[in-house]
Amino acid sequence: MDMLPLFDSPEWSRRVGVFDLETTGIDVACSRVVTAHVGVLDDTGAVRGAQDWLADPGIEIPDAATAVHGVSTAHARAHGRPAGEVVAEITAALRGLFAAGIPVVAYNAPYDFSLLKHEAIRHGVAPIADPSPVIDPLVLDKAVDRYRRGKRTLAAVAEHYAVRLDDAHAAAADAVAAGRVALALAERFGTELPTSAGELHTRQIGWARDQADSLTDYFVRIGRIDPADPVDGSWPIR
Repeated sequence: MDMLPLFDSPEWSRRVGVFDLETTGIDVACSRVVTAHVGVLDDTGAVRGAQDWLADPGIEIPDAATAVHGVSTAHARAHGRPAGEVVAEITAALRGLFAAGIPVVAYNAPYDFSLLKHEAIRHGVAPIADPSPVIDPLVLDKAVDRYRRGKRTLAAVAEHYAVRLDDAHAAAADAVAAGRVALALAERFGTELPTSAGELHTRQIGWARDQADSLTDYFVRIGRIDPADPVDGSWPIR
């Protein structure tokens, strides 16, 4: 993706971290890390740093998960590193970005950061309890283009913003695509978004809560959920 930096783009878009996990399932409390990517993009979307991991999660990888990310139990056991070491290194890499003041982009951030927190606790690693600043293109896209029809999956949103995603559900490809979507949002909606990463982080907390409330209202209307069991709008970690 060729992107030219804009002088009026938000300050946070000058350099962003990117983060993605591929896992054994969708339950953040019990699913395990299989592959991960942490990297850095500059304001043109070029990759300026990258780390990748393959873990042996210590449990069977369900066939449904393998169908998504392509990693089988046999492959993870043969080629993956011990899960505790991988989780510790991912956590350290993210801490390094936050310490350097680099915002970290994660698409649907509560999934990745919450799952990593549970994995850290499971393996005796100090978890990142309050990741900040985080940029979540899913929350941003819903905030700036609320009424657009269509899916809000990473693949669909990347296509909408003309971001190339050739290997969906590979951690590196998804992380980089999410980062480039964030930069595309900065380019298109920069005047509507906070300039600093810290203020943007704070605004996303409110946006995510409002989006969850709206989704709760919709699900209640169609009978999908009970009003007493609302959608959790906690962000960027649950």
